[in-house]
Amino acid sequence: MPSNRARRLVAVFRLFGLFGLLVVNGACRQDMHDQPKYVPLRQSSFFGDERSARPLIAGTVARGHLNDDVLLHTGKVGNADSTVFPFAVTAQTMARGRERFDIYCSPCHGRTGQGDGMVVRRGFRRPPTFHQDRLRNAPAGQLFDVITNGFGAMPDYATQIRAEDRWAIVAYVRALQLSEHATLADVPADKRSGLER
Repeated sequence: MPSNRARRLVAVFRLFGLFGLLVVNGACRQDMHDQPKYVPLRQSSFFGDERSARPLIAGTVARGHLNDDVLLHTGKVGNADSTVFPFAVTAQTMARGRERFDIYCSPCHGRTGQGDGMVVRRGFRRPPTFHQDRLRNAPAGQLFDVITNGFGAMPDYATQIRAEDRWAIVAYVRALQLSEHATLADVPADKRSGLER
């Protein structure tokens, strides 16, 4: 029968052996990051043009990026700014336009479109009011184009706001403009009685 000391010595050797086995197995990992691959835009000798990134196949369009509705995505009819919207403006469109306007536009333009947003109050350049005649008479496509491509100090929002939402913002801006210059004739007949009091 082995002594206690011999048993402890065997247990210590087993423990060190187990620890060594764990260390060796831990160093032999075969995860995806160990596989052969190309870092983007690195040179490759495999292809004739020596590029690892392959060009798109001619005539293909990424899923969800077929912008075949020219009016919806450019705001133009031919080469001119559109005076019409690419879809019917509904109450849902107006609600969405107000929501997007409050998020993206009101920091500079203010909630009413006067050009008195929070960033202006903190020293940034004041944008023009939407209620001046030049912008009230501008075609809807021009407003869409400015949101899409930017103008002057205003940055472009094409990557942040999808095309349908940019049109909803234009519809809401038109509502703001109408609200500042509305007459009693613009109010539906059934709602006038409350205003005339």
